[in-house]
Amino acid sequence: QVQLVESGGGLVQAGGSLRLSCAASGRTFSTYCMGWFRQAPGKEREFVAGISRNAVNTYYKDSVKGRFTISRDNAKNTVYLQVNNLIPEDTAVYYCAAGPRAGLYTIYSDLGQYDYWGQGTQVTVSS
Repeated sequence: QVQLVESGGGLVQAGGSLRLSCAASGRTFSTYCMGWFRQAPGKEREFVAGISRNAVNTYYKDSVKGRFTISRDNAKNTVYLQVNNLIPEDTAVYYCAAGPRAGLYTIYSDLGQYDYWGQGTQVTVSS
């Protein structure tokens, strides 16, 4: 089992940037595919970005490609999401998630493939 704690959210003007972090407990972080999801008020939780266990592969939701970058540091048990050029539509609670039983190069994009979730961090983008 792994516990996840997100940080780095906040209020930012359109065009601004944030760096979200997700710290994981335990010694098995490198065995998990990691993902970032977000949930806006009144909307379903949606996939934003994922990264494979070995950090070789990444995958993004179309609307964030070129603006968001996911990365991980297995030595620090941490996954990051650099979010640049933010727009009001990016306003949401951002969650990190860990998906077990993934292949070394595999990325999960389905919410149901992730077993462990953080508590979320709020990102608010003002226009």
